[in-house]
Amino acid sequence: MAKNKVKFGLKNVHYAIATIADDGTATYADPPVAVPGAVNLSMDAVGELEPFFADNIKYYISNDNQGYDGDLEMALFPDQMKKDIWGDIEDNNGVLVENADAPVVHFALLFQFEGDVKATRHVLYNCTGTRPAVESGTKEDTTTPQTEKSTISDGTILLKGFGPDGADVNVPKSSTTPDTNATAYEGWFENVYIPEKKTTGE
Repeated sequence: MAKNKVKFGLKNVHYAIATIADDGTATYADPPVAVPGAVNLSMDAVGELEPFFADNIKYYISNDNQGYDGDLEMALFPDQMKKDIWGDIEDNNGVLVENADAPVVHFALLFQFEGDVKATRHVLYNCTGTRPAVESGTKEDTTTPQTEKSTISDGTILLKGFGPDGADVNVPKSSTTPDTNATAYEGWFENVYIPEKKTTGE
């Protein structure tokens, strides 16, 4: 199957509230909630290769993968997301009240990048996000919309038995490929995709 040569265009941003168990496994609220107005997402990998020296050489190199950090920019974060993720409370008069004592909420972030062949769909499994700043500017000769940003930090979830020889694996993200089957691809935004271990011989 043909593969993408380039990527462009962020769309189909969704979130799903996560419950992270003490052992690092996760469950998610279904279905994920759509967030219209995607502008930009820029996530940098966190962690690095850490060499261990012995016998005057790099004796061993470990991979310190700690997920991703970056910014999600939207036209506006919807009120429902402010309530679900940042704990805002709507009062009897329809006023949204910021709750400074709200606990940190973990969530999966789903989205897709367009490509020249087929859009690639992604999920970050264990996100937290900073509250969007309060800012705007005066209207000038031309109207330029003011966007909102949240700094997203994505950690990992534990997949039991997913690794080689049935080892547990910590996973920060998943994404589709040209070989992803139609059921998984088309249902990507209906629930949070949990990887399935390949059976022997595949």
